[in-house]
Amino acid sequence: MKRLKNFHLDLFDYHSIVDALKGCSGLFYSFEPPKDHSCTYDEYMGEVEVRAAHNVLEACAQTDTIEKVVFTSSATAIIWGHENDQNSASMHLDERHWSDINFCRKFKLWHALSKTLAEKTAWALAMDRGINMVSINAGLVMGPDLTVTNPYLKGAAEMYEDGVFVTVDLDYLVEAHICVYEDISTYGRYLCFNHIINQNEDAIKLAKMLSSLPSSPQSLENDTRIIPQRISNKKLNKLMVECQPPINDLMANQEECL
Repeated sequence: MKRLKNFHLDLFDYHSIVDALKGCSGLFYSFEPPKDHSCTYDEYMGEVEVRAAHNVLEACAQTDTIEKVVFTSSATAIIWGHENDQNSASMHLDERHWSDINFCRKFKLWHALSKTLAEKTAWALAMDRGINMVSINAGLVMGPDLTVTNPYLKGAAEMYEDGVFVTVDLDYLVEAHICVYEDISTYGRYLCFNHIINQNEDAIKLAKMLSSLPSSPQSLENDTRIIPQRISNKKLNKLMVECQPPINDLMANQEECL
């Protein structure tokens, strides 16, 4: 606790961010809506999130000690608006893809729009200022605070039907952040999930978790399909395997504990 410093800063006050970053070698960035703003994403949240990302990356550029920025984004910045792409039916999405901004606006997918605009802003600044940045595009985070009002869930039925409804356990997400930060070879974007909801059993389980309804929707109960998975996280999986310590090291640590 003697080494822990707590900073209260305003993401819209550039100077307060610079003060907090003094002496830091790394930054893990994750956006949360301001307390004075509704937690429900709307058409204006994109402007708020873009401004926050811009200020943080600009502050990092002015901090000489910063070696790497891990920017937490979302899978919703990847999965939307690919219907008109060539061979879209057989396309497998990964971190190389971006959600279509006009598509998100048209269907009021405000969470996806905000995450896409903010991440693109961050990448533009990182490349312009020479900041070493990587991003983690996380699936729906299965944490204790998950509720049916989570803005990620807008369009959940369509994600399910398209085979791109992915989730990530909180512990796995944290481990991914550490691996991406510590490995000097990491670059670009990393799509992060460790489960896909593509069959009725998993969909029913999630529906019951999110809702107080005593029974599942009839449409789910009668659905016996397994939706083909159309999204890939191979890049992160490869990194996570390489981050695991060799079995000999694990055994040595166990012996030391004994």
